[in-house]
Amino acid sequence: MRKPPSGSGIPAVGEGKRGEAGYLGYLLRQAASAQRLRMDRALGGLGLTLPQFLVLTMARAYPGASNADLARLTQLTPQTLSVIVGNLLKAGWVERRAHAAHGRIQMIRPTPAGEALLEACRHHTAPLEAGLASSFSDAELALVRRWLVAAAQDPHMEG
Repeated sequence: MRKPPSGSGIPAVGEGKRGEAGYLGYLLRQAASAQRLRMDRALGGLGLTLPQFLVLTMARAYPGASNADLARLTQLTPQTLSVIVGNLLKAGWVERRAHAAHGRIQMIRPTPAGEALLEACRHHTAPLEAGLASSFSDAELALVRRWLVAAAQDPHMEG
């Protein structure tokens, strides 16, 4: 993230409410936005968007996943996921196959070309992941992971 222009009155990341005095929800969004930008830049040279990367990654991790499953896993709307899957199909990076028991359900999985692309993506994104973890001990990382999962699962947060 860039530093705001001097005299703008907006604090730089790490200062004021954009730093340790900030609200957790805002800081979480600020961090997610910064990571999204870094990922977009890392993947852009490969001709892939972050949502496409997420769909490919989750299709590989959960080979029996349907479009609806992938939408939930990637936190995309079903409509957005359909467009992304269509583009991935056209590019030859994924394929559809009918579910063994429920033929109308279409499952998505990476093709060999999609698998190769994912490996190239990992080469570009692994340093970003390592950078996120670099200033934490293993115990601290475990605590951060537990907190992030708990924040996503907290039933008191649902409205």
